[in-house]
Amino acid sequence: MAGGSPLLARPFLAVLAATLATFGGYSLLLPVLPLWVASGGAGPALAGSVTGVFMAATVITQLGVPALLRAVGHRTALVLAAVALGAPTALLVLTPSPWLAMPVSVVRGAGFGVLTVTGAALVSDLVPARVRGRATGIYGLALGVPQLVLLTGGVWAWARLGPTSVLLAGALLPLLALPAMGLLPRRVAPATPSEDTVPDAGRPHLLRAAVAPWLVMLVCAASAGGVITVLPLAQPAGPAAGALFALTAAQLVGRSISGELGDRLGLGGRVTAPALGVAALGAGMVAWGLSGVGTAAVLAGAGLVGLGFGAVQNDTLVTLFARAGPGRSGPASSVWNTAYDAGTGLGATTLSAVLGAAGAPWSFVVAALACVLALGSAPWLRPDRTGTPG
Repeated sequence: MAGGSPLLARPFLAVLAATLATFGGYSLLLPVLPLWVASGGAGPALAGSVTGVFMAATVITQLGVPALLRAVGHRTALVLAAVALGAPTALLVLTPSPWLAMPVSVVRGAGFGVLTVTGAALVSDLVPARVRGRATGIYGLALGVPQLVLLTGGVWAWARLGPTSVLLAGALLPLLALPAMGLLPRRVAPATPSEDTVPDAGRPHLLRAAVAPWLVMLVCAASAGGVITVLPLAQPAGPAAGALFALTAAQLVGRSISGELGDRLGLGGRVTAPALGVAALGAGMVAWGLSGVGTAAVLAGAGLVGLGFGAVQNDTLVTLFARAGPGRSGPASSVWNTAYDAGTGLGATTLSAVLGAAGAPWSFVVAALACVLALGSAPWLRPDRTGTPG
């Protein structure tokens, strides 16, 4: 183990490198594929539904990833995911028609589903429980840095370099992860299972325990997914890129702070309630800014959404791993990722429809209200609270 630390071991570093490349391809295209479809004449609702279809395929696939990992192992699953996420994207340069974008989004979404569950499961299995909060925080950085650079850079490059260059770059980036994936063992056993807090958690128990984290993650992801999808459709490229940068930068901070608080101060499960309040405030500020107050309010609001969203991500993921117990990281990761990606797709589709029907400010009013409602589930996120809300 390099340097004596599980956070410096080669397999963990390989996961981080593969994550940077694959999430680079995902992040680059997330805000611009709706723009590509819209450039062919599609309205906001149809353009936004491209993200919804991608995420629907992601969520459906995530449900079967634990079985896939048992069948082929972690390394093969990641290779298949990278190829599915990257290769079909090159076809999109042929036409902005939604009739091509939709099936390509299905294949890419399936690859993304395998990628997200397998990556998070590896993080849990490769490190002992005592550093899991920090490990998931570092993993969050590997997810977030590509988003920080490429959510913003994709919108910028779209305006200056044109769609062909951006689409081809989005096809290539996931394939660059293949050498790092080759450094991983075929299968990974959980690290020091005796340290986990729930030593014998079975599937029915996990499903009961997952209700509150799943609902909270779903709603917060929907708010952030709506910001990412709606702002490029509602604003010029420059202000939209700035808001996406603010969101993703703050998201990195939120994930890191949440991981440190969880490990060092034992606050796992207790960060989510204030984080939801921050996200709700941020969505309200975006609505306020879009109603005519100005770009500064939109930027500040997007940053608050990202800060709250990042903290919720880390807190809910660590809670689920703690409740699942040893050998159950695959199902726990599957549950968490379905909430993340279903929420992103739901937010993109719903808030794009609200944009078309009522205007951009109302999209974010809806997002803010959803975060407020999700606060009802936050008290059930402590690792020792495993029942359903009631």
